[in-house]
Amino acid sequence: MPRLGKGAGPELDKTARDFEAVFLSSMFSQMWSGLEVDPTFGGGHAEEMWRGMMVEEYGKMVASSGGVGIAQQMKAQLLRMQEVAGGPA
Repeated sequence: MPRLGKGAGPELDKTARDFEAVFLSSMFSQMWSGLEVDPTFGGGHAEEMWRGMMVEEYGKMVASSGGVGIAQQMKAQLLRMQEVAGGPA
């Protein structure tokens, strides 16, 4: 495993938050997949694309506002793995 250099804290935070955002987006996508499209707004390909972008943004928003704890756990685990591997370079 590559070792974290000095000052890698903010980068590690961002990476963990990004991972949580992707995970949450995937979860939200599954939640919305069971909902039928309202025929009032037409549905179709454009709505599918819009829904995908909306779900991705929801994941980012939830992760950036504190998330559900995945980012904190990821960061803690990565730091533990770093210590076992011999500490920072």
